[in-house]
Amino acid sequence: MLEEEVLIKRLKDPLTREASYRLLVSTHKQRLYWHIRKIVLNHENADDVLQNTFIKVFRHIDGFKGESKLYSWMFRIATNESISFLNKEAKHLKMDIQTLQEQRVDNLKADVYFDGDEIQLKLQKAIVSLPQKQQLVFNMKYFDDLKYKEISEILDTSVGALKASYHHARKKIELFLLNT
Repeated sequence: MLEEEVLIKRLKDPLTREASYRLLVSTHKQRLYWHIRKIVLNHENADDVLQNTFIKVFRHIDGFKGESKLYSWMFRIATNESISFLNKEAKHLKMDIQTLQEQRVDNLKADVYFDGDEIQLKLQKAIVSLPQKQQLVFNMKYFDDLKYKEISEILDTSVGALKASYHHARKKIELFLLNT
Protein backbone atom coordinates (compact mmCIF):
# COMPACT_ATOMS: atom_id res chain seq x y z
CA MET A 1 0.00 0.00 0.00
CA LEU A 2 2.91 2.32 0.73
CA GLU A 3 4.15 1.92 -2.85
CA GLU A 4 0.71 2.90 -4.17
CA GLU A 5 0.61 5.99 -1.94
CA VAL A 6 4.03 7.05 -3.23
CA LEU A 7 2.96 6.46 -6.84
CA ILE A 8 -0.19 8.52 -6.36
CA LYS A 9 1.82 11.40 -4.87
CA ARG A 10 4.25 11.20 -7.79
CA LEU A 11 1.34 11.15 -10.28
CA LYS A 12 -0.06 14.31 -8.70
CA ASP A 13 3.31 16.10 -8.67
CA PRO A 14 3.89 17.99 -11.95
CA LEU A 15 7.66 17.28 -11.74
CA THR A 16 7.26 13.48 -11.56
CA ARG A 17 3.89 13.05 -13.24
CA GLU A 18 5.05 11.99 -16.70
CA ALA A 19 7.52 9.31 -15.58
CA SER A 20 5.06 8.01 -12.98
CA TYR A 21 2.31 7.88 -15.58
CA ARG A 22 4.53 5.78 -17.89
CA LEU A 23 5.14 3.41 -14.97
CA LEU A 24 1.42 3.25 -14.23
CA VAL A 25 0.61 2.44 -17.87
CA SER A 26 3.29 -0.24 -18.17
CA THR A 27 2.18 -1.82 -14.88
CA HIS A 28 -1.57 -1.94 -15.59
CA LYS A 29 -2.08 -1.84 -19.37
CA GLN A 30 -2.24 -5.59 -19.95
CA ARG A 31 -4.67 -6.31 -17.14
CA LEU A 32 -6.91 -3.38 -18.13
CA TYR A 33 -6.71 -4.35 -21.82
CA TRP A 34 -8.06 -7.84 -21.10
CA HIS A 35 -10.78 -6.46 -18.84
CA ILE A 36 -11.87 -4.09 -21.60
CA ARG A 37 -11.49 -6.73 -24.31
CA LYS A 38 -13.93 -9.05 -22.49
CA ILE A 39 -16.51 -6.26 -22.59
CA VAL A 40 -16.06 -4.87 -26.13
CA LEU A 41 -14.93 -8.21 -27.66
CA ASN A 42 -12.74 -6.66 -30.34
CA HIS A 43 -8.99 -5.95 -30.28
CA GLU A 44 -9.04 -2.61 -32.11
CA ASN A 45 -11.92 -1.31 -30.01
CA ALA A 46 -10.25 -2.55 -26.82
CA ASP A 47 -7.10 -0.64 -27.74
CA ASP A 48 -9.12 2.54 -28.33
CA VAL A 49 -11.01 2.18 -25.05
CA LEU A 50 -7.76 1.43 -23.19
CA GLN A 51 -6.22 4.61 -24.59
CA ASN A 52 -9.30 6.62 -23.55
CA THR A 53 -9.13 5.03 -20.10
CA PHE A 54 -5.54 6.09 -19.56
CA ILE A 55 -6.28 9.59 -20.86
CA LYS A 56 -9.06 9.89 -18.28
CA VAL A 57 -6.80 8.53 -15.55
CA PHE A 58 -4.15 11.12 -16.46
CA ARG A 59 -6.67 13.99 -16.60
CA HIS A 60 -8.45 13.07 -13.37
CA ILE A 61 -5.67 11.73 -11.13
CA ASP A 62 -5.78 14.93 -9.07
CA GLY A 63 -9.39 14.06 -8.19
CA PHE A 64 -8.48 10.57 -6.97
CA LYS A 65 -9.21 10.59 -3.24
CA GLY A 66 -7.70 7.23 -2.33
CA GLU A 67 -10.98 5.82 -1.03
CA SER A 68 -10.31 2.67 -3.07
CA LYS A 69 -7.21 1.09 -4.53
CA LEU A 70 -5.81 2.86 -7.56
CA TYR A 71 -6.36 -0.14 -9.84
CA SER A 72 -9.99 -0.40 -8.64
CA TRP A 73 -10.48 3.22 -9.63
CA MET A 74 -8.87 2.54 -13.02
CA PHE A 75 -11.02 -0.60 -13.49
CA ARG A 76 -14.09 1.53 -12.83
CA ILE A 77 -12.99 4.06 -15.44
CA ALA A 78 -12.21 1.23 -17.91
CA THR A 79 -15.59 -0.39 -17.26
CA ASN A 80 -17.46 2.89 -17.72
CA GLU A 81 -15.47 3.71 -20.87
CA SER A 82 -16.23 0.24 -22.27
CA ILE A 83 -19.95 0.55 -21.59
CA SER A 84 -20.02 4.07 -23.05
CA PHE A 85 -18.22 2.79 -26.13
CA LEU A 86 -20.77 -0.03 -26.58
CA ASN A 87 -23.68 2.39 -26.11
CA LYS A 88 -22.28 4.79 -28.74
CA GLU A 89 -21.51 1.94 -31.14
CA ALA A 90 -24.99 0.42 -30.76
CA LYS A 91 -26.64 3.81 -31.22
CA HIS A 92 -24.51 4.50 -34.30
CA LEU A 93 -25.46 1.11 -35.79
CA LYS A 94 -29.10 1.56 -34.69
CA MET A 95 -29.24 -1.64 -32.64
CA ASP A 96 -29.35 -2.63 -29.00
CA ILE A 97 -26.19 -3.61 -27.13
CA GLN A 98 -27.29 -7.25 -26.87
CA THR A 99 -27.51 -7.58 -30.68
CA LEU A 100 -24.21 -5.75 -31.11
CA GLN A 101 -22.43 -8.09 -28.72
CA GLU A 102 -23.98 -11.17 -30.32
CA GLN A 103 -22.64 -9.99 -33.68
CA ARG A 104 -19.22 -9.39 -32.17
CA VAL A 105 -19.10 -12.91 -30.72
CA ASP A 106 -20.12 -14.32 -34.11
CA ASN A 107 -17.20 -12.39 -35.64
CA LEU A 108 -14.64 -13.58 -33.06
CA LYS A 109 -13.64 -16.58 -35.17
CA ALA A 110 -12.49 -14.22 -37.94
CA ASP A 111 -10.56 -12.02 -35.47
CA VAL A 112 -6.83 -12.65 -35.92
CA TYR A 113 -6.32 -11.75 -32.25
CA PHE A 114 -8.73 -14.46 -31.02
CA ASP A 115 -7.07 -17.83 -30.58
CA GLY A 116 -9.89 -19.61 -28.78
CA ASP A 117 -11.55 -22.86 -29.73
CA GLU A 118 -15.24 -23.82 -30.11
CA ILE A 119 -15.70 -24.19 -26.36
CA GLN A 120 -14.41 -20.68 -25.73
CA LEU A 121 -16.71 -19.34 -28.45
CA LYS A 122 -19.68 -21.05 -26.79
CA LEU A 123 -18.68 -19.59 -23.45
CA GLN A 124 -18.48 -16.10 -24.97
CA LYS A 125 -21.93 -16.58 -26.53
CA ALA A 126 -23.26 -17.65 -23.14
CA ILE A 127 -21.73 -14.61 -21.45
CA VAL A 128 -23.18 -12.10 -23.93
CA SER A 129 -26.62 -13.67 -23.43
CA LEU A 130 -26.53 -12.40 -19.82
CA PRO A 131 -27.76 -8.98 -18.69
CA GLN A 132 -24.89 -6.47 -18.76
CA LYS A 133 -24.40 -6.31 -14.98
CA GLN A 134 -24.16 -10.10 -14.76
CA GLN A 135 -21.67 -10.09 -17.66
CA LEU A 136 -19.47 -7.62 -15.81
CA VAL A 137 -19.66 -9.47 -12.51
CA PHE A 138 -19.00 -12.84 -14.13
CA ASN A 139 -16.02 -11.57 -16.13
CA MET A 140 -14.46 -9.81 -13.14
CA LYS A 141 -14.91 -12.78 -10.82
CA TYR A 142 -14.22 -15.65 -13.22
CA PHE A 143 -11.60 -14.22 -15.59
CA ASP A 144 -10.06 -11.31 -13.67
CA ASP A 145 -10.13 -13.29 -10.41
CA LEU A 146 -11.17 -10.22 -8.43
CA LYS A 147 -12.54 -10.51 -4.93
CA TYR A 148 -16.14 -9.46 -4.31
CA LYS A 149 -14.90 -6.50 -2.25
CA GLU A 150 -12.84 -5.27 -5.22
CA ILE A 151 -15.74 -5.74 -7.63
CA SER A 152 -17.94 -3.88 -5.15
CA GLU A 153 -15.57 -0.88 -5.29
CA ILE A 154 -15.47 -0.97 -9.09
CA LEU A 155 -19.21 -1.35 -9.71
CA ASP A 156 -20.37 0.50 -6.58
CA THR A 157 -22.63 -2.42 -5.63
CA SER A 158 -23.00 -4.36 -2.40
CA VAL A 159 -21.10 -7.61 -1.98
CA GLY A 160 -24.38 -9.46 -1.40
CA ALA A 161 -25.84 -8.22 -4.69
CA LEU A 162 -22.63 -9.20 -6.49
CA LYS A 163 -22.73 -12.72 -5.05
CA ALA A 164 -26.32 -13.09 -6.22
CA SER A 165 -25.45 -11.73 -9.69
CA TYR A 166 -22.52 -14.12 -10.02
CA HIS A 167 -24.62 -17.07 -8.88
CA HIS A 168 -27.38 -16.25 -11.39
CA ALA A 169 -24.82 -15.69 -14.15
CA ARG A 170 -23.18 -19.08 -13.50
CA LYS A 171 -26.53 -20.86 -13.57
CA LYS A 172 -27.58 -19.14 -16.81
CA ILE A 173 -24.24 -19.97 -18.43
CA GLU A 174 -24.52 -23.61 -17.36
CA LEU A 175 -28.04 -23.81 -18.86
CA PHE A 176 -26.91 -22.10 -22.06
CA LEU A 177 -23.98 -24.50 -22.48
CA LEU A 178 -26.11 -27.56 -21.73
CA ASN A 179 -28.72 -26.52 -24.31
CA THR A 180 -26.32 -25.76 -27.20
